[in-house]
Amino acid sequence: MHEFFSILLSGDVPFVRYALIASLLSSFPLGMIGSFVVVKNMGSIAGAISHSVIGGIGLALYLQIVFKWRWVTPQIGALVFAVLSGLLLSWFLIKGKQRFDTVVNSIWVIGMSLGLIFLSLTPTYTDPMSYLFGNILLISQQDLILVGILSFVVVFVVIVFYPQLKAVSFDEEFSKIRGISVSLFSVVLLLLVSITVFLMLQVVGALMVIALLTLPPAIASMFHRRLSSIMITSTLITILFSFIGLMVSFLANLPTGPVTVLILGSAYLGVVLLKRIIPFSN
Repeated sequence: MHEFFSILLSGDVPFVRYALIASLLSSFPLGMIGSFVVVKNMGSIAGAISHSVIGGIGLALYLQIVFKWRWVTPQIGALVFAVLSGLLLSWFLIKGKQRFDTVVNSIWVIGMSLGLIFLSLTPTYTDPMSYLFGNILLISQQDLILVGILSFVVVFVVIVFYPQLKAVSFDEEFSKIRGISVSLFSVVLLLLVSITVFLMLQVVGALMVIALLTLPPAIASMFHRRLSSIMITSTLITILFSFIGLMVSFLANLPTGPVTVLILGSAYLGVVLLKRIIPFSN
């Protein structure tokens, strides 16, 4: 542990410090948006978005190598596909002419399949593991700036439109009576989920975003009923376990994403079992 803190404070190994800062910055939107995801039962939607971004990553790498479009980075591809998936899901959700669960599953598998096909078509060998399971130690200073900007945007929008987002999440009919545009704020919420999913790609990867989005709010909801309290507690839990996951993975020389999810999942199961033995008052 002393070695980890020494390296963290050392200027010789900046990528560890970048990884920690990225985890802390993304914990705020993750705790907030994750609470909406749990309250509104949007886990499958978040999963569809997180898997669809693999298509954007694969396409970006293909364009970079085959067509020499150097400016099309995997981050840009992932962000574009995340936003497009959010908009597409919003459109189907508002129109409501198709079974929404079928649409969600279709976007899930089509996006992932596109990504794997583009990766296979890329002439040089491309290892998809860092995109599927994350590699937070690869975060650069430029990535850190983007994470900071997008995290600020998500937190700012949630704070400004908190009453509307809360109303839409709990009771859409009552929201309509109050004059709140359910369609508009459903789109806003899905776009916020899309951006948050993108923020977590390098931390835990596309395949494990759902765990980090849902487990902290799930733990927090065992102790609180108020959405604001769930958000605050969920953010603190995310900060804590992101730090622990980074430290353990660094010391054990293991991938950060799976380690963080494993520790967080164990904590969730522990709280569930403890609550069965000692019921907590909410």
